[in-house]
Amino acid sequence: MNRPQTIQIFLPDGSPRSVKIAEITNRVVKAVLVPRNKLEYISTREELKNVGIYFLFGASEETLKPQVYIGEAEDCLERLKQHNRKKEFWTHAVVIVSKINAFTKSHVKYLEHTAIQKAKEVNRYRTENLVVPTKPFVTESMEADLLDSFDTIKILLSTLNYPVYDKIDKQELTSKELFYLKSKGIQAEGDLIDDGFIVFKGSQLSKSTTPSCQENILKLRAKLIENAIVQEKENYLEFQEDYIFNAPSTAGGVVIGRATNGWKKWVNKEGQTLDAVKRN
Repeated sequence: MNRPQTIQIFLPDGSPRSVKIAEITNRVVKAVLVPRNKLEYISTREELKNVGIYFLFGASEETLKPQVYIGEAEDCLERLKQHNRKKEFWTHAVVIVSKINAFTKSHVKYLEHTAIQKAKEVNRYRTENLVVPTKPFVTESMEADLLDSFDTIKILLSTLNYPVYDKIDKQELTSKELFYLKSKGIQAEGDLIDDGFIVFKGSQLSKSTTPSCQENILKLRAKLIENAIVQEKENYLEFQEDYIFNAPSTAGGVVIGRATNGWKKWVNKEGQTLDAVKRN
């Protein structure tokens, strides 16, 4: 269950679009967000010259999901410089280090293993790591401490607008309210969330589209099929995983294959529109 938290974000060069250092004041880890073009600036500071784990973030129109690569290093600054020369996709890095310089190589290898494994399980981002590294041995008490640190890492990443580990709990949403779209023998279900409008795994899509269907909807449907997020069944298409759209109308258009006002088309079990429930 979520609880209130106080998070401090420091802007070392004063710019809200530059380097950010985020921490929960009573926790032992901190997150340093570094835009790729600020590597020279961050090199003048000490935060990244330390043992830690790091996340490289980028976006891709081809995969339909944001991308993340996760790694560990004894000197995170030097590792970022290596990735700056060799990896193309990333635009921002978030480096996690200990505020009290307590991390060892075993600690960050354990955190790397956990971070990659959980990222693949949640599946909010396309994880560029091909395999999950072997879990290193740590004592039972140290594992408990590291899992506590990982909980802090999840919160800090989400605060910095990288919700890698924010899993959508359909069961929890179902206990409150879901919205449905029915058309031409197909049915989809979804809900309005913080990031947009989610359509849940198992939802159906119309196979056909209308001649007046918007080009962006047609392209998005094609990409969903190309990336196996949507697969063809006998009489309809079907979502193979949860997918978050930027707006209810985009979600509705993709589902029924034509332009639609999603705020009016998505309805709850009582027949109330999304507009009536969420905007009135």
